[in-house]
Amino acid sequence: MHPNPAFRQTATAEAIAMARARSFGILSVNGPDGPLAAHIPFDLAADGGLALLHLARSNPIARAVLPSPALLAVSGPDAYVSPDWYGADDQVPTWNYTAVHLRGVLEPLGPEALLPHLDAVSAHMEGQLAPKAPWTTAKMTQSAMERLMRMILPFRLVIRGIDSTVKLNQNKTHAQRAGAAAGIAASPIGLDAAGIAALMQRE
Repeated sequence: MHPNPAFRQTATAEAIAMARARSFGILSVNGPDGPLAAHIPFDLAADGGLALLHLARSNPIARAVLPSPALLAVSGPDAYVSPDWYGADDQVPTWNYTAVHLRGVLEPLGPEALLPHLDAVSAHMEGQLAPKAPWTTAKMTQSAMERLMRMILPFRLVIRGIDSTVKLNQNKTHAQRAGAAAGIAASPIGLDAAGIAALMQRE
C-alpha cells in the first residue's frame, strides 16, 4: 500500500464496498519456496469480516499447509498520469489507482460449503447483467456439476485487517488535478483509465 496518508483516507465501509463490487483479486500466501499467488473470484461479507472463495485442487495454495496468513489484493481502475497534464513545472510521471488489501487467515472448508459458495458468487455477478435472466447452477445436469465440483475446493479468508489506497492526485492543486483528469480521459493508458478520470473529476 502507498505510504502517503493523503491517499489512504478511505473509510472502511467504502473500502469494503470497493472490494465487494470488484469481487476478483489476487490471493497470496507464503509457500515453502516463496510467495504463492492465485487470481480468484470471491464473495465478501457485507461487514468485510469474511471472504469465501474456491481454488482448483491442483493450485499450490490449495495444497499449502493451512490455516495460513494470507493477503487478498483487490485492484480497481488505474491510469498513467503524464506530468505535462498538470500545467506546472517540475512535475514527474505517476500512476493513479485504487486498491484494497484484505489480510487475514486462510482456512479450508468442508465440501458442503462449496455449492452454496458457487451459487452466491454467480448470483452476485449475474445479478449485474439485467435484464438477462441469471445463470444458476440449476441449469447444469447433476453429473456435470458433480464432475466440475470435484476439481475445486472451498476456502474462507477470516479477515483481520483492511487497508486501501485511492490515489487520485490528492496532493496536487485543484487545477492540476483537473488537467490530469482531462489528460487521462483524452489519452487513457491503464486498466479502466476512464474510471480513474471519472473518480478524479468527482473529487
